Amino acid sequence: MLPDPESLAAFDEAADCADEPAESGADDLIRRELRIDMDDVGSRLDVALARRLPDFSRSRLQAWIDEGWVWLDGRPAQRKERLRGGELVRLEARLPRSDQFLPEPIALQVVFADEHLLVIDKPPGLVVHPAAGNWSGTLLNGLLHRSPALATLPRCGIVHRLDKDTSGLLVVARTPLAHTSLVQQLRERTVTREYRALVVGEPIAGGSVDAPIGRHPVRRTAMAVTRSGRPARTDYRILARYPGHTLLGVRLHTGRTHQIRVHMAHIGFPLVGDPTYGARRGPRTGMGVEADAAVRAFPRQALHAIKLGLVHPANAEVMTWETPIAPDFAALLGRLDGEGDG
Repeated sequence: MLPDPESLAAFDEAADCADEPAESGADDLIRRELRIDMDDVGSRLDVALARRLPDFSRSRLQAWIDEGWVWLDGRPAQRKERLRGGELVRLEARLPRSDQFLPEPIALQVVFADEHLLVIDKPPGLVVHPAAGNWSGTLLNGLLHRSPALATLPRCGIVHRLDKDTSGLLVVARTPLAHTSLVQQLRERTVTREYRALVVGEPIAGGSVDAPIGRHPVRRTAMAVTRSGRPARTDYRILARYPGHTLLGVRLHTGRTHQIRVHMAHIGFPLVGDPTYGARRGPRTGMGVEADAAVRAFPRQALHAIKLGLVHPANAEVMTWETPIAPDFAALLGRLDGEGDG
């Protein structure tokens, strides 16, 4: 039996409120409902779903359609059928269980641990959850090695994610109580998430970007500000200025895929080192040769999740954690402080 629209909407909100939305839910059951709008008229169903449901790859959506997990106006859908507009699409599918993944001895920097929570300081380069191209060597594999009991929880207790090359704080639920509470807090947008981002350009002042984010209309692996995207809001403030660059403090109100990277690029200030949303830079007047070389050579997006705050699931205590900027990012800022003008 398919779920009612209200429960589907509530699940969508909880699943989306993540730094990089996790395909998660009770017992890893995925539920979605959407109405086809005029932007998708004439498109194939699988193409439209890949655009409207950027949490999932097109190949995964095609498999779910072929397996009969997707309904179009109450009947099993076909991936190649063309859309007329106004159709109701309903999806119900199950992801691989956490116990299908292997524990691996991956070093994890634990900032906080108790019966209910783990707070991890994720290094750059570590994938959070197994997926195509990264079925091992992920944070989830390391969590299973550290705490085998996490296999009983959806996605081993992972309720939100960070991009592979974003460093910083991430919370993991260790009990069903904590999992339920954290998903609820994320859904209600009461979890505090603050970042440090080094951007190309010199914004005049801080501000807010309130612009919907969805799948890029051309580059399927990228996101973009689109009219049909999901609501997204990012606040930013200026912390330090350098020639041609600015260090920002960034706060998320929502948690769409690549949200900070997309929003900053959208207003003309892409993150340093971002291979997807960045832009080639010309020479920067006033920047020392070594500092300029360090910026150009930085191998990842200059983004760090520095602060995390939430209400403890068991005792309702308001808890906040802060971690130093990752060493590579800190070294880059040190180079700019030493040679820049700002």
